[in-house]
Amino acid sequence: MAKLSAVNKNKKRIKLSDRLYKKRQALKKIVMDKKIPLEERFKAQQKLSKLPRNSAKTRVMNRCEITGRPHGVYRKLKISRIALRQLGLQGKIPGLVKSSW
Repeated sequence: MAKLSAVNKNKKRIKLSDRLYKKRQALKKIVMDKKIPLEERFKAQQKLSKLPRNSAKTRVMNRCEITGRPHGVYRKLKISRIALRQLGLQGKIPGLVKSSW
């Protein structure tokens, strides 16, 4: 099990990034548009830098939903390789069979 503080911090980042996603995208669109005057783009860049750093999508860590483990997490399933193996051995994931040869 991962540290609870790390898991909670990541959940806080997810909420913040979801809340400010549209605002961030609008500001980025202004900054990247070359047709807009330089002054307006600069002001948009300053507003973007005033937003909290944790509101960026790249700050969110891909963690296991069950254990909170940060490494070896399958994106599609949102669980770690270890949790996947345990659930598979318990027979809780249909179609998953432990291989043996």
